[in-house]
Amino acid sequence: MKTFRSHILVCGGTGCHAGGGPLVEKALIKEIQRRGLADEIKVVETGCNGYCAAGPVAVVYPEGIFYQRLTPQDVPELVEEHLLKGRPIERLFYREPAEKEGIPEMRDIPFFAHQKLIVLRNKGLIDAEQIDEYIARDGYQAAARALLDMTPGDIIEQIKISGLRGRGGGGFPTGTKWSFCAAASGDIKYVLCNADEGDPGAFMDRSVLESDPHAVLEGMLIAARAIGAGQGYIYCRAEYPLAVRRLNIAIEQAREYGLLGRDILDSGFDFEVEVYQGAGAFVCGEETALMASIEGRRGMPRTRPPFPAVSGLWGRPTVLNNVETYANVPQIIGNGGAWYASIGTETSKGTKVFALTGAVQNIGLVEVPMGTTLRTIIHDIGGGIPDKKRFKAVQLGGPSGGCIPEQYLDLPCDYEAIVQAGAIMGSGGMIVMDEDTCMVDMARFFMDFVQDESCGKCTPCREGTRRMLEILERICQGRGEPEDMELLEELSTIIKDSALCGLGQTGPNPVLSTFRYFRDEYEAHIFEKRCPAKRCVDLVRFVVDPDRCKMCGLCFKACPVHAITWEKKQPAWIDRDKCVKCLTCITQCKFDAID
Repeated sequence: MKTFRSHILVCGGTGCHAGGGPLVEKALIKEIQRRGLADEIKVVETGCNGYCAAGPVAVVYPEGIFYQRLTPQDVPELVEEHLLKGRPIERLFYREPAEKEGIPEMRDIPFFAHQKLIVLRNKGLIDAEQIDEYIARDGYQAAARALLDMTPGDIIEQIKISGLRGRGGGGFPTGTKWSFCAAASGDIKYVLCNADEGDPGAFMDRSVLESDPHAVLEGMLIAARAIGAGQGYIYCRAEYPLAVRRLNIAIEQAREYGLLGRDILDSGFDFEVEVYQGAGAFVCGEETALMASIEGRRGMPRTRPPFPAVSGLWGRPTVLNNVETYANVPQIIGNGGAWYASIGTETSKGTKVFALTGAVQNIGLVEVPMGTTLRTIIHDIGGGIPDKKRFKAVQLGGPSGGCIPEQYLDLPCDYEAIVQAGAIMGSGGMIVMDEDTCMVDMARFFMDFVQDESCGKCTPCREGTRRMLEILERICQGRGEPEDMELLEELSTIIKDSALCGLGQTGPNPVLSTFRYFRDEYEAHIFEKRCPAKRCVDLVRFVVDPDRCKMCGLCFKACPVHAITWEKKQPAWIDRDKCVKCLTCITQCKFDAID
């Protein structure tokens, strides 16, 4: 095997791709070849590094130096100074405010320092399109153990001991689900992977598939052995082209190595996997709707029982878990269920991957032990709120979740605590909101999403969410009535109790949680015809208060339609006939001088 004196690991996740990562990688390869260093230095495109806010990123080994926000223009200097002269480029280092001098290693960077990696253990370290690199990191050893040294009962017992719960949102014990399916009668059984990630702001499953697809395949292989399944499907939305491509590459490589197909590792066990691309319907994240879609029918949920473990895909016993759940399985089998159970809390074991987005400094992918507080995730890992603004709330669980306010920042992230606070763990979306967020408008946004994605099969979800959306829109437009609040609560209760599937049953959660913690904002919209956050344009007058205006001219310079008049040492003035209510002036004003 050829050896290199240096490896440059360039993040190849979707986030870094969008930020110009492929151009950086291309420039690196070209410059290294131009300098005659191709035999000494290897450029490797990895999956998602996790630190999306810093992308495009690259890590130079063996030094382990982390470079951020790279551009193709940085490449000649990086090759000249670092790779040829051994002088790392400080201006491209990660730096906290008042950061100590020296070369920061990744473990010194707060974003990475507070994490514990199990699902993401290979992120940013391997080429996701090379099975040998996964195997070099102990890949498929757990599968070999499961196939050659363990009975199906042994596998299920270790999963039960681990306390692993489904990471797709429901939190059902994985070992229990597998045991139901293993005990179900039938010669044909299926293993399904739900990669139909559709929550706004969520990108956990996509990143895992892009950076470590073999971990998911290995987890599915172990699950198949546990329940006696011969066929698996990964239901991945077509909007994830990079994930789909790397999955298909991984499947072909696993077949070539005898890790999929017939008589795997001479064990006598057969198992195949196929990628099924979904068309982007959010409801197909619900297990029975997902199965209907694979069967070629319209993706709509059905009533249960029977549950999929007994009668699932094509009426056969079926296990369905999401990407993150399967990616945990090889580590549990490899290290033992007790090892995994030692991490986390009494009722929520292991780690959880969160997609940290919104009004936070360090947007990215985060994996922490269950029980880690929201404060640690948002402030210590996420770097807090930009522009010195105040934290207001965090939305957990996507459109099915709820908003957690500031007084719960020390809430431990486990299934029970989050539910008690009025949200759900969900698949791991975590959207941070600052003081400029209108919570009524936030509830309207999520209700609009739920209403748009409703499959329409059951009346409570189809008609009830439409009615709730109409009321929320009316409130945001300043046409709300006092009885609207009571009506919203009544509709929420009816929909939660009578909707057919989880989409409708949890759809009212954003409204209920904002009622619970931000009722004053609803009252301001309805009774005072005022939006405290100044985000509902129908309730903003767009008038400059001369007493608060500091005459800085920022609003004048930012206005895209030249509706603001301003002269030095004079307050600004807005021509409301020209104003298009884009909110740019309010966003730019640092003195809250525009009403």
